[in-house]
Amino acid sequence: MHALKFDWNPVTGIDIVGNFKLHFYSLMWVIAFILGWYIMKRIFTKEKISLDYLDPLFIYTVLATMLGARLGHVLFYQSELISQDFFSIFLPFKFKGGFEFTGFQGLASHGAAIGVIIGMYLYRKKYKYKSLLWILDRVVITVASGAVFIRIGNFINSEIIGKVTESSLGVRFIQDQYHKSQITQLTGIKDVQQAYNAVADNPQFSELLEKVPYRHPAQLYESLCYIVVFILLWYFYSKTKKSEQTGFLFGLFLVLLWTIRFFVEFTKEPQGDEYINWANLNTGQWLSIPFILIGLYFMFVYKPKTTVK
Repeated sequence: MHALKFDWNPVTGIDIVGNFKLHFYSLMWVIAFILGWYIMKRIFTKEKISLDYLDPLFIYTVLATMLGARLGHVLFYQSELISQDFFSIFLPFKFKGGFEFTGFQGLASHGAAIGVIIGMYLYRKKYKYKSLLWILDRVVITVASGAVFIRIGNFINSEIIGKVTESSLGVRFIQDQYHKSQITQLTGIKDVQQAYNAVADNPQFSELLEKVPYRHPAQLYESLCYIVVFILLWYFYSKTKKSEQTGFLFGLFLVLLWTIRFFVEFTKEPQGDEYINWANLNTGQWLSIPFILIGLYFMFVYKPKTTVK
């Protein structure tokens, strides 16, 4: 390790039994949802909203986020799963090439955003104590906090990696460079984690390590930026009167988060098949632009016709 460059070869989970593995990535999702629940509880308490509405909101948010994120990934980046491994879309298992517990992997933030909006619409149809935008203005605060942990989970998993860099900042993602079957064959070590550890620590395999390029830690870039987004949203909600401007916080969230995503994409490798790739912008960037425009609309143009109490 030198300057701000280091090798990344973590244990990504805990082996429980057989092919079942408790992934730290999944734990990051659990932390994100639990933290979101506590933040919303604080908001409900502050605004004297009955906590009877909180648990249903939590359930709608979890289901909408996970389903939207998964479907978004499949539609935007990995549509071949529809024909090749359909049940893996909805279940935490891989069936093609052998049964394996994978956890819920392959989740797209754009799909999650659409899923949350739809989920909150359905929630509002059943629970009419406040307007849809009142709910979205507050839910996005929890979404911003959760996004911090999701990107940390991506970093742990060595996924959504950045492009190769020659700067003083870089990470060598050993587990991304060599797949499981490949690393055991190259090292002659049957245990996958021990094989990765050997590449990272054993001078005997220094040639394999040297072939791993330094990359931008794009996941950490996003995670750090999302901390700022959360702080700004909480500040505008708790310290200013912008929380009374219907749609403002929702719009601010869309503008901040998707602007960050747009620019961080310049440092990322493609996450799958790039179905949209115009004007040197990738799929993630083109999908971010509509969210930014919608956010600007709610911040500066939208005027509620009536106030729902």
